[in-house]
Amino acid sequence: MMSEELERILARLTEPDNAVIQQATAELKQAFKDPAIIPALCTVMTGSQNPQVRQSAAVMLRMRVRKHWKKISPDHRESLKAVVLQALQNETEHTVRHSLSQLSAVLVKHETPDRWPALLALLNQSTKSNNPQDRQVGLLLLSKVVGSNPEPFKPHYKQLLQLFGTVLQDLNNPTALYYCILTLTAITAYTGTEEMNLMRSLMPKLLIALKHLIQADQDHASEAMEVFDELMESEVSIVVPHIAEIVRFCLEISADVSLSDSLRVKALSCIAVLIRLKSKAVLKHKLLQPILQVVFPILSAAPPPGEEDPDDEENDTEGNSENPKHFAVQVIDTMALHMPPEKLFNQLLPFTQTCLSSENPYERKGGLMCMAVLAEGCADHIRTKMLSSMLQTVCRSLSDSNQVVRSAALFALGQFSEHLQPDVSKFHAELMPLLHGYLSAVNQTKIGHMTKAFYALENFLENLGPEIEPYLPTLMETMLSALNNAENLKLKELAVSAIGAIANAAKEMLVPYFPPIIESLKGFLTDTREEMRTLQTQALGTLSVLARTVGKEVFSPLAAECVQLGLNLTDGVDDPDLRRCTYSLFSAVSDVSPDCLVPHLTPITTVMLLSLRSTEGVMAQLDEDKQFVLLDDDDADDEGEEGDVDLDEESETEVDDRDVAGFSVENAYIDEKEDACDALGEIAFNTGVAFQPFLESSFQQVYELHDFPHEDVRRAAFGAMGQFCRAQHKVWKESPTEANHQALHKLLQVVLPCFLEAVRQDRERQVVMAILESMNAVIKSCQGEALQAPGILAEISNTIKDVLKKKTVCQDVGGDEADDDEQQAEYDAMLQEFAGEGIPVLASALPAETFYPHLNDLLPLIMSKAKPSCTEADRSFSIGTIGETLHSLVGVAGGRAVAGRLSNRLLPVLVAGVRDSDAEVRNNSVFALGALAQAAGPIVASDYPMMLSLFSNLLSKESDLRVIDNLCAALCRMIMSHIEGVPLEQVFPALVACLPLKEDMEENKTIYSCLTFLYSHNPVLVVSHLKPIISAAAHLLGMKDVDNETQNTLLVLLRGLAQHHTKEFESAVMSLPDEQRNKMTMAVTQS
Repeated sequence: MMSEELERILARLTEPDNAVIQQATAELKQAFKDPAIIPALCTVMTGSQNPQVRQSAAVMLRMRVRKHWKKISPDHRESLKAVVLQALQNETEHTVRHSLSQLSAVLVKHETPDRWPALLALLNQSTKSNNPQDRQVGLLLLSKVVGSNPEPFKPHYKQLLQLFGTVLQDLNNPTALYYCILTLTAITAYTGTEEMNLMRSLMPKLLIALKHLIQADQDHASEAMEVFDELMESEVSIVVPHIAEIVRFCLEISADVSLSDSLRVKALSCIAVLIRLKSKAVLKHKLLQPILQVVFPILSAAPPPGEEDPDDEENDTEGNSENPKHFAVQVIDTMALHMPPEKLFNQLLPFTQTCLSSENPYERKGGLMCMAVLAEGCADHIRTKMLSSMLQTVCRSLSDSNQVVRSAALFALGQFSEHLQPDVSKFHAELMPLLHGYLSAVNQTKIGHMTKAFYALENFLENLGPEIEPYLPTLMETMLSALNNAENLKLKELAVSAIGAIANAAKEMLVPYFPPIIESLKGFLTDTREEMRTLQTQALGTLSVLARTVGKEVFSPLAAECVQLGLNLTDGVDDPDLRRCTYSLFSAVSDVSPDCLVPHLTPITTVMLLSLRSTEGVMAQLDEDKQFVLLDDDDADDEGEEGDVDLDEESETEVDDRDVAGFSVENAYIDEKEDACDALGEIAFNTGVAFQPFLESSFQQVYELHDFPHEDVRRAAFGAMGQFCRAQHKVWKESPTEANHQALHKLLQVVLPCFLEAVRQDRERQVVMAILESMNAVIKSCQGEALQAPGILAEISNTIKDVLKKKTVCQDVGGDEADDDEQQAEYDAMLQEFAGEGIPVLASALPAETFYPHLNDLLPLIMSKAKPSCTEADRSFSIGTIGETLHSLVGVAGGRAVAGRLSNRLLPVLVAGVRDSDAEVRNNSVFALGALAQAAGPIVASDYPMMLSLFSNLLSKESDLRVIDNLCAALCRMIMSHIEGVPLEQVFPALVACLPLKEDMEENKTIYSCLTFLYSHNPVLVVSHLKPIISAAAHLLGMKDVDNETQNTLLVLLRGLAQHHTKEFESAVMSLPDEQRNKMTMAVTQS
């Protein structure tokens, strides 16, 4: 009786009349209160003549099982399991089968496969049946039950993989192929070593099956392609033996313009991932040329007639998700980041040059896009070998007749400005007029094109430094006028952002423009209209830059008001982008005037910790049957929404229970977490003791993110963990109680092991570099305190050694590629530099004897990079690290003896370095020899004559100013360390003749300490060269980039000379130009 009633209600739910549906829904809610609803639904599901009704019954049962399994009686459960399997065998409609399979998947979750032998039997029988229809149904059921519970099926994996071997050859049954590949994708992450060989043997069959599936159904094929993502992410070693076939398969798809964009994008991104994970194998199999041959025509193709590329459309909002062109450029980008530049450029440049000289504007654009994305990964190579030719190309293209080409040139210039510093800035005289030309046309140009001009301008200005001065008046006039009269909000936003970039370069020079800028920004930040949101976000960003750049005196009076503005916005507006910009503002204020922040630490930390905890923006994508908005009894409210369900609303397990098709993460929320970590770390350090009440809860939340899926969040979390350690150390230093000391060690005992584990295990180089940087900062601040725990010093040294030997996960270890080749991607070299920087940091934190055994192991790895066959960057790094390490030994107990012990090993490398063709290598070698003399002193007395003749020789022919500065400093270190070893009559006049220093201002400290030292040992010598000394000193008085300590050393020396050698002093001062003479007289007479 009940089942007929139910059938009537379910049939009415499918009518196109709202009133009827509402009435039926109410009746259905009533029916659900009767426990007999389960058998009744079973009857409808198997017996109704209407397929829609059968499907509805299956869906109702699934919801019931998922939500109320415990309320279903044991005999109802058993009969339900039997009915479902029977229904699957009898059902003829695909949609109903689909829902029945989903119902089975939910039942398996509660029952586990072993408690439902009939299911396993049906799967076994149907997937091996001779009837293709049965096989399809069996594989559909298999993909659903395994897809939603991959782990419980583990004992059956071997059997499944053998089955797939057969199914993948069933090429005339594309549906079977599709479900088979989906199941394979689901289990990949859970397979263990014993399944590996079976998986490997499936690869060739998989490729053939996918080719057939593409012919039959591109949407299915596109989904099935995700099997490669899974394989590469969870077990790349399965793929490596077949890398050449997989790349060729993906190239065929990418090149076939008759296929869907989404398929071609999948294929291109698969190639990019393989390059990222296994660049050596790609090169070894000679796949670079074939990839470039396919990628270039895609990235330089013209769009269909009457259309534009997405990035040239007027309102382009990064809409490149499914655009093959965009992904083709990404392939080049990935190559630049993961391949040795020499190897890449040899094969890539001919393609780029052909594009750039083409008649076709889209080919010219392609060539420029390609140059643009090389800048990040191959920065050193381009800076040192090809910068001016590449810049000429870009400048030429900035005046191309076609706007598409001009836009691409602006993008390229922006990328160059970001990644090729400091060299690009030297071309400001050529570039600034071009860029300013764009801005002067600001009101006539399309805003989309204007956005690109501003992007290039900002990146260029940001790094210009003091060189910006001559351009400031015109730039600020343009920007302020855009702020005040632009009707267009987007234009105001661009101008506000540009002012931030200008401030980064101009620093205090921006002060005269500060009042009008602040007036505008305040106006934007207090305007509550919705359409002002992105402009407000930008205004907060620029305000943070101003706080850090215009100087404390100018900004401090505003600090309290800024904090209040930020708090009002976080209270009033729920927008992740706006929140993250307030975090940056708070951390900038903590840098300038921490006291303004202290009273508000409670609300500030509260909102930041909420954003670290929030799972907002992490959406589970549900494969729910969208047509059912209707639900069983008491959860009518929380399940009525179709589509995405936020994890917040539901407990974890609920989300697992759905057919979750995957997680997508919204970028704004990721950025918010990242910025919250960065800000918390900086605020903790800058506010010191005031932050103590919040340190533990902040640390807990940040620590939880150390294995967050998104690498930017992990990177920021590791950075903040380091900042918390430094903050606690500072608090203990200021108030050395036992409690503060214990708190510091409690932190260090969690943080350092966590760092070391992640350096070895994290897959992303950028994250590992950040960890090494953070660890170096912690050791630099905490010194020996960081190295108290038993065994930690050995652990850190071994981790540095592993990075230098390329043994960590992110360095593409394993596989059969022997790594005898010294060429590597620049980012791989950079990673090793971050590790090497830890060596001098450890050396300065410990007594030399304690560190010596570890240093002894590490040095050969560093010295091996000084060979003439290594790149300039490697040689410079190697000798730079040796020099810094020797410099560290100067300041630690037992340093002299250890430096003496190392000298014989190091001297040949350093002497060869002084003769290097590269100025930076010479510079570092000269510094290192000076540091060796300073550290070892009399122990290396016998090497002094050789060192002095080497320096004298270099001085006669060196043209690089920084090298000459460092040479003077090295001589000074030799004199102070062992004056008896230096023939001052010859050396001193040559030294004084090179003053004042031109480039390396930090070394003034060494020079004037040495002059003071000599004056006390041999006043006659100093006084006899007084004129050049006074002339050099006059340059230095009151100079910005000379620290207070050096200024004081200088003043003490000058006053001593004026007092004790008045006549000579006055005569030397008289020969100075007027302005310098007055400055000198003032300095000496002030007390």
